[in-house]
Amino acid sequence: MSHAEKPLRIALVWRGDPAVPPPAPERTRLANIFAALAERGATGVPVVYGDEAVEQARSQLLACDGVLVWVDPLSEGKTRDALDTLLREVAAAGVYVSSHPDVILKMGTKEVLYATRDLGWGVDVDLYRTWADFQARFPTKLTAAGPRVLKQYRGNGGQGVWKVELLGASPGAAAPVEVLHALRGSVPERATLSDFMDRCRAYFAGDGRIIDQAFQPRLPEGMIRCYMAKGEVAGYGHQLIKALVPPPPEGPASEAAQPGPRIMHPPEAAPFQDLRRLMEAEWVPQMQAQLGVSTEELPALWDADFLYGPKTANGRDTYVLCEINISAVAPYPDTAAPKAAQAAIAGARAARAARAAAVRA
Repeated sequence: MSHAEKPLRIALVWRGDPAVPPPAPERTRLANIFAALAERGATGVPVVYGDEAVEQARSQLLACDGVLVWVDPLSEGKTRDALDTLLREVAAAGVYVSSHPDVILKMGTKEVLYATRDLGWGVDVDLYRTWADFQARFPTKLTAAGPRVLKQYRGNGGQGVWKVELLGASPGAAAPVEVLHALRGSVPERATLSDFMDRCRAYFAGDGRIIDQAFQPRLPEGMIRCYMAKGEVAGYGHQLIKALVPPPPEGPASEAAQPGPRIMHPPEAAPFQDLRRLMEAEWVPQMQAQLGVSTEELPALWDADFLYGPKTANGRDTYVLCEINISAVAPYPDTAAPKAAQAAIAGARAARAARAAAVRA
């Protein structure tokens, strides 16, 4: 059997202890993607990644035709810096990587909200690239525009996401504000604006920055997670989230303060067909043009989180982009697994063909 005829090998990467053998694919949370790859003639290869074993991961990934990654930007004090360097090396060697770290920087950070603010999913969004700029402009913005949501450049799980609301009409550094962190279990706090802003200074470390978005009053109605395979809708998840919603009198640990289950829906679900049309026909192509991301570069599996915006005059819902996730998309609806597998196979097959053409040349 020639190399071109051998089954494609696609690595599925997650963080863990590389010294411990991974469980059988059917016992992992990615079981349906392993199965979908196998049904299409490809072999899914589990790769448990740790920063202490980069060389081990390198040899595993270079032996594959493609790579799918489930590693959060921030996790227990760890970042993706070493992994992203490795993924760039692997991609440069001719292996298909989804999501490529360069694509993550374009569409998988909170700055995408600012870069695409003029699309139909955008609202009033600002960006502070430096601590000095934040000090100079944010107090005025808060006073003029009402409650804001601040988001650090890269993060997950609500880390570095704050609702900020001015108490009273007095602007300035000494103005009282109420702030609420999006981390689970958080409660509203009162502080002076200057004290709260001092907390945010750490978000400017390195290449850090802060994105500033108008608060959406319909937040308690839930968030819609629109799952995508390349440019095609692969399903939805609707959840009554509790992040940035003040906890009930029973407290943040009470049952009433916990987020509701994420209810999964197939791409054809009737309530979301307006959103599907907007994503596939308008917003994703417009985002690609704005950010310089080709269809081939779009991740095999990604999602866009939406909050409900103001209703139109005829009562139809509008949607406001909250964030895009492409680093570690899970959970996902069952309908997404075959579409993501097919997208990964297409990318891996193209990468194998390109390598073979380079050898012939």
